[in-house]
Amino acid sequence: MDAIYIGSDHRGFELKRSLSSFLKGLGYNVVDEGPSSYDPDDDYPDYAEKVCKKVLSSKTNAKGILICGGGNGMARAANKIHGIYAALCSSEESAKYAMMDGDTNVLCLSAMLTTPDDANKIAKAWLTTPFSGHERHVRRIKKVKDIEHRHMKPVFHKPEA
Repeated sequence: MDAIYIGSDHRGFELKRSLSSFLKGLGYNVVDEGPSSYDPDDDYPDYAEKVCKKVLSSKTNAKGILICGGGNGMARAANKIHGIYAALCSSEESAKYAMMDGDTNVLCLSAMLTTPDDANKIAKAWLTTPFSGHERHVRRIKKVKDIEHRHMKPVFHKPEA
């Protein structure tokens, strides 16, 4: 994996710092895309876009983690970007399924509903679970991508390897 790009808004700022330390301790290359200091007036879409652009511009298998108050704002903003498949996860099990069945490239977390210990477990489960590659999941992901291509104007493209 190339890197894990991580970002938050003000409500996710402390959880982002805690999770970044945990992941670095596991040996991951964590790149903090901001904010670098607490700002109660920042907006989650700005950081969602920064992280997602980095994930898409990576030439390898980079991942993104986004944290805001409820997690839904980051997930909604991230999923507007062509080529991003973000999942809001609230448990280790949901994180495993997001990867195993959904082959997601961005994990979203709720700072209000997720303890630092749970965030560590969720992120670790997400990062260590491989995509199953089962035909039914490949078929379903292709259908999602077909919907994306029909209804979303491409903004960013993941470079071909």
